[in-house]
Amino acid sequence: MSQIIRRKAASGLVKIGRVIVLALRNAAGDPVRSWLIAICAFVIAGFAVSTAIVVRGGQDSLRLAASRLGADVVVVPRGAATEVDGALLMGTVSRRWMPRSDLARIAAVKGVAVASPQIYLESLSHASCCAVSHMFIVAFDPRTDFTVEPWLRRQLGGTLGLQQAVGGSQVTVPVNHNVMLYGYTMWLRGKLEPTGTNLDQSLFITLPTAYAMARSSSTTAVKPLVIPKDRVSSVMVKVAPGSDPAAVAAAITRSVPGVNAVMRPQMFAAYRTQIAGLLHVMLVVLALLLALALVALVLLLSMAAHERRRELGVLRALGASRGVVVVALLAEALVVACAGGLAGVAVAGFGVSLLHTPIAAHLGIPFVYPSGGALAAQVAAGLGLALVAVGVAAAIPALRASGEEPAVAMRE
Repeated sequence: MSQIIRRKAASGLVKIGRVIVLALRNAAGDPVRSWLIAICAFVIAGFAVSTAIVVRGGQDSLRLAASRLGADVVVVPRGAATEVDGALLMGTVSRRWMPRSDLARIAAVKGVAVASPQIYLESLSHASCCAVSHMFIVAFDPRTDFTVEPWLRRQLGGTLGLQQAVGGSQVTVPVNHNVMLYGYTMWLRGKLEPTGTNLDQSLFITLPTAYAMARSSSTTAVKPLVIPKDRVSSVMVKVAPGSDPAAVAAAITRSVPGVNAVMRPQMFAAYRTQIAGLLHVMLVVLALLLALALVALVLLLSMAAHERRRELGVLRALGASRGVVVVALLAEALVVACAGGLAGVAVAGFGVSLLHTPIAAHLGIPFVYPSGGALAAQVAAGLGLALVAVGVAAAIPALRASGEEPAVAMRE
């Protein structure tokens, strides 16, 4: 029984091979038509894959950034939620501050387990006293922090001391080397995992180090670093077990004047809306491309089938069924489309990988390149879409040509 199955499988593979060889020969016989089919598949597959990579990369980046926050609720100055989002995602420093005294009020709200302040700073632009221009700096309180401190204890076996820092994954300074900001020298002890946001190019320091750097900058920097007295940029809140984050956030907003409390799932809402709008626009463009490609392919393949009416009539007269004729025409179109589609997904994947930083900056969204599994699924989907489009376009003239009477086709 197994031998029979193997013989049938081998016979089937031989038939498939013959069909592919015949399709390649027919495609080579009309290179102009083949190139046009390949270009259509290239455009469809390439645009579909690049759309999927950019949108999925933006969504993954937002998810990773929200996870990195580690806070159930983020408290920001009233009306500054978008600015804080931009600071955490794109490294654009928020200029809004809230009184440090609000920290005690927030901690006193029922359901708040931990409230930890953060200050957002930025290095000077093209100044000799700063090793990196426009570097985003996050200063946290080591006594109460629950976002960076757990990683420090797990990876470095302790917390950061004075003049010590941890960088994002893309900070170019090597670990265990010094980095200078505002003329103040710090020791880089480690780097965090990537998020695809500007946090990957940021520096994390303790509040004592930030204040020491500000004091030193008055004599060591081109321009002094000014941190408003008794002010913080935001407060990260960890909700007590069993408490509802939504209720805690509402209670903080009611109890503390001049602030907004945002739950973690609601963070980066403006960017989520922007990515959703980008997806909508790109899907509309993809639909238009598909419609135009289908019309062009149907016309192109109809002309090709008409030119080969006599050949197809001979095949039918020799006993070939309608199915054989349809398969022959479909195989020719799909083989060429597969080559064009593979080239399209390769160019799209490599192009986005190479240019993802300027693409993300131009679109104003964060981006992290998808993982291998997600990328493979997107490539398969883009290639499949191109093959389906070409297959549908080829099936219309193929069915029409296969239905003609052999005698009529041979007289043409």
